[in-house]
Amino acid sequence: MVLGPGGSGVSVVAAAAALRHTTHPPAGVRLGAERGTLLVSLDSRSYLPERLGVLRLPGEPVAVTADVDLLQLDPLSVLEQAWSEFTGALTAVSSGKALLPIVGSVASMAPGELSALPGVQEFLLLRRIRESATAGRWRRIVVDLSGCGDPFALLRSPTVLSAALERLWPRHARLAEAAEKPAVAQLSAAVEGIDRDCQDLADLFTDPHGVAVHVVVDAGDRGARALADQIAISDLMALPLRSVLVNEGAGGAAQVCAIDTARAVLGGDDTVQVTAVAAAPEAVDRLSRIRRVVVDLPTPGGRPRGSGALTVAHVSGEGLDSVFELAWDQGLPDPDRLALGRSGDDLLVTVSGFRFPVRLPSVLRRCLVTGADWHAGRLVLRFRPDPAVWPQRRTRTTPDGDG
Repeated sequence: MVLGPGGSGVSVVAAAAALRHTTHPPAGVRLGAERGTLLVSLDSRSYLPERLGVLRLPGEPVAVTADVDLLQLDPLSVLEQAWSEFTGALTAVSSGKALLPIVGSVASMAPGELSALPGVQEFLLLRRIRESATAGRWRRIVVDLSGCGDPFALLRSPTVLSAALERLWPRHARLAEAAEKPAVAQLSAAVEGIDRDCQDLADLFTDPHGVAVHVVVDAGDRGARALADQIAISDLMALPLRSVLVNEGAGGAAQVCAIDTARAVLGGDDTVQVTAVAAAPEAVDRLSRIRRVVVDLPTPGGRPRGSGALTVAHVSGEGLDSVFELAWDQGLPDPDRLALGRSGDDLLVTVSGFRFPVRLPSVLRRCLVTGADWHAGRLVLRFRPDPAVWPQRRTRTTPDGDG
């Protein structure tokens, strides 16, 4: 996944990475069987088809070279197709019966109205990418996230949608109603499937064994300022960051300074490569020129980062007097913008204006937060057991009243 602030050259870097180090299909393998790389664009108005010299066919893979395909997704088309399938299932389930009041209201909604439900459109885009990644047709997927607005909001969408489903129709309620009303079981199963998809997508895009995230920034002051936020949010979301690419076609002192800044922000983390993008001096508007952009994206490293590598330690006490610490490496460009909250089993963490729920380990779900600290790039939170829910040892009482 290639992402970065707007205007940093994310699309060109993603395209150049997709075209680089590709291999031709083995002899005897027909076109359409397993191929090398699929380049995915989430911007229906992207100029990538023109730059790569192929037809614009949203939703259909188009061959760019013998080993590279381009898939340009139109978010609204993806939404319309998925919604027509879902409302068709709702209509089949209801078949004139009096079910939940929400069924009739939902089935009558237009796809454009559905896009207002938090996370739906982004969720469907991510699901479409997952379908491509698991189709067995390509050996590598390169996703250009430049056309989706905020890429972090896109990757957060499964979590947001799952929370919205839980508020609209809590899991315990839908399972209970499905057990009592067989006619609701199919609808409940459909919602349950969406909820499972949310978890599956969240796990997929934070899997350090199969996914690598690459942040592209320009060599100016704007890129340097944005980089700290990009890395901090990646840490919070447990994204498997593998490289920072400083994009400056002419190179020079500004690029060297930006590379030094990136390494300082990473604090000596050797799992993330920092490199310069050697671009062609001409305008990068044709396939031949994109090929001249030298980009080497490191493969997935297999090591979790940020909140994905959190640790829990029992530091002192026993029983209700126990003290636990939860910690992970967390970038924090502005400590004054760090905010913490709690919602059920989730710790709500806000970094650089971006809020994300971090699921608490089971032992801490029955605890209360008593303090927090950030030092040397590591966020540490302290917990104590909540007497109201913490399991306590019961004593047996003898007939004479002695314990």
